[in-house]
Amino acid sequence: MTDHSRFRLSRRALLAAGGATMLGGHAARADGKTLNVLSHKVHQTVLGTGDGDLMKDWRKANNADIAFTTFDSNPLQDRLFREASLAETEFGVGYLIDNRPTSQIAALFEPLQPRQDKSPIEDFADIAPGLVRGMTIDGKLIGIPVRHATQGLFYNEALLEEAGITAPPTTLEELVAQAKKTSFTSKAGTPVVGMVLASDLAVFPVMFARAFGGDFISADFKLVPNPAAMESGLETLRAMFEAGSLPRSYATTKNDDQVTWLQQGRAAFTVLPFARFAQLNDAGQSKYPGRIKAMEFPVAAALKGKTPMAAVVEAWAMAIPKNAKDKDLAWSFIREVSSKRVTLGMAINGNGPVRVSTYADPALQAKNPVAAVEARALANARGAFPPFPEAARAQATFLEEVQLAVLGRKPVKEAVAAIVTRVKPMMPA
Repeated sequence: MTDHSRFRLSRRALLAAGGATMLGGHAARADGKTLNVLSHKVHQTVLGTGDGDLMKDWRKANNADIAFTTFDSNPLQDRLFREASLAETEFGVGYLIDNRPTSQIAALFEPLQPRQDKSPIEDFADIAPGLVRGMTIDGKLIGIPVRHATQGLFYNEALLEEAGITAPPTTLEELVAQAKKTSFTSKAGTPVVGMVLASDLAVFPVMFARAFGGDFISADFKLVPNPAAMESGLETLRAMFEAGSLPRSYATTKNDDQVTWLQQGRAAFTVLPFARFAQLNDAGQSKYPGRIKAMEFPVAAALKGKTPMAAVVEAWAMAIPKNAKDKDLAWSFIREVSSKRVTLGMAINGNGPVRVSTYADPALQAKNPVAAVEARALANARGAFPPFPEAARAQATFLEEVQLAVLGRKPVKEAVAAIVTRVKPMMPA
């Protein structure tokens, strides 16, 4: 689930996104070099322009300009893989989403550990380990994380107070109880549902399974490694639906509905990337500006203090195609973008910083009230499932069974068994 909510691009900007632009508006130097970068528009935007150009010193030191060619997420990945499949490509750096690199795709990109050993990135251990693991395919590091969207639990503080709740939940069981208590009609006369979740994204059932110590597909490709935990997660969602704590329209609820329902006071809780905090509290869009808070998604009481929550995260990384012309210049760019200075600058410009230390910076904390809690969630976060060729079909199959279980059309135990039976043939050998 890619989240670009920090940047609300206009239609004109999106239509123009396929063009190449020089960072900072500089024309290419006749006597210098140009690094061609294939990315989403947001990756260019967070590096700044003019006096706020975070790469101006790098350009001067390397006598080089940076030409971005930008696309939206899916077209970008398609173009990147096509370029990397050619005999040679003009692009030195491509931005890669962490759920895309299968073994076959990963083989199109330069292994980066030798370059890291020879000319290391500043304090590499500071980059969230889960994000680095997501870019390590078949034991080879192929991408350096640069941006993430980590899921958190959002709640409407005002609605909790109306229901007589004085503090947010500390366990999953408390969350369920509070969601039930806030399924009511508010003082404003608005019918409120305890929690709103989209039914077409694996993020949410995966989060509930992980709260009990389970998973859909583990990082080492174990399918439903703890069936009892998955059953507990789906039983919890089913009980919430039966109690009216999830919308009756759950089967057709979409991701954007979660934002509007929370802004309008139609739901007390939801799960979204921490990046949505500013939008949810925007006085121009929200009926409850300043009253919508964010926290880590809680684990079940039996795991509290024992097993940290592994929130779902989606991340972007910078990769070098194997067929790139100037790999040294590309690595130099990646080192600079990954530095503490540039990571902080991008975070202040709205990027999800991949360095844990960045969240402790006073400048970021002043701009991002949820920086500390997002840092804690990021420390243990990992993708919803690892990449493999049949991942999209496996996710769709998983969601079919989840929906049948949550809506009460199939016993939970049977649904979990069906997930295993149906998805197993799609798993990598």
